[in-house]
Amino acid sequence: MVQTASPTRPEASGPGAEERRREILAAASGLFRARGLHATGMRDIAAELGRTAGNLYYYFPSKQDLLAYCQEQTLVELAARAAEIERAEVPADEKLRRLIKAHVEVLNEATPGSLAHLEIEEVAEPRRAALLGRRKRYERLFRRLVAQGIEDGRLRPVDPALAALALLGAVNWTVKWFAPGGRMNAQEVGAAFASLLVDGLAARPNGGERDR
Repeated sequence: MVQTASPTRPEASGPGAEERRREILAAASGLFRARGLHATGMRDIAAELGRTAGNLYYYFPSKQDLLAYCQEQTLVELAARAAEIERAEVPADEKLRRLIKAHVEVLNEATPGSLAHLEIEEVAEPRRAALLGRRKRYERLFRRLVAQGIEDGRLRPVDPALAALALLGAVNWTVKWFAPGGRMNAQEVGAAFASLLVDGLAARPNGGERDR
């Protein structure tokens, strides 16, 4: 039987509730990376925290709720970073660099448990539809920046929609292999990806092609 959140449990909605939810996400993140998302259950996450599964259900009635919450938090942070980048008075290609770097940082460092960001199909309706809508709005920013960069002559002519999907596919996949405490931190990986990906779209001098 699926357990549901208790409306009378004070710590599930009190001032420290958000901190506890992120604590749960942080524990889940480590297990997702070590065992895989589908092999990790709520009891495993509870054991990692030294709690009972019942205690976790006050914050997340199910694993699907935990995944949805993680994706919502990730999108909130991505949108906030994107809004700040859009306001910057720099060319579109530089905005695209900053956006890619911020995306990698958010997924791999700022939001615990963001491996769940890839598991949109695991989220139940109607939360999935809302998440997909927010993802689409975020994707359109990538399209706009690519299109603006092309118009400015700083990026070569490509299909903006296809380029946006390619960029997002590359940065989203970092959650599958990024290792906290590894050779490069999230900021360094983000900067490297920004350079590789945007340089790959850069306009060639005099319209020429790369040397073969």
